[in-house]
Amino acid sequence: MLVLSRKVGERILIGDNISITVVRIAGGGVRIGVEAPPEMPVIRQELKEQLERAEGAHHRVSDSSR
Repeated sequence: MLVLSRKVGERILIGDNISITVVRIAGGGVRIGVEAPPEMPVIRQELKEQLERAEGAHHRVSDSSR
């Protein structure tokens, strides 16, 4: 894992078409902005995990109803 220090307004570039900007630092949190092409999905990890759990539950219900 690459660990970088950034200040508000500074950016991190990923490849040619993704940038991450530190928008605000307050308390224990950091607000970041992500610019990426529309075909590149950007989702918070906890939402991805929640969707995966919901899909797993849906598949278990579907399998048990057969």
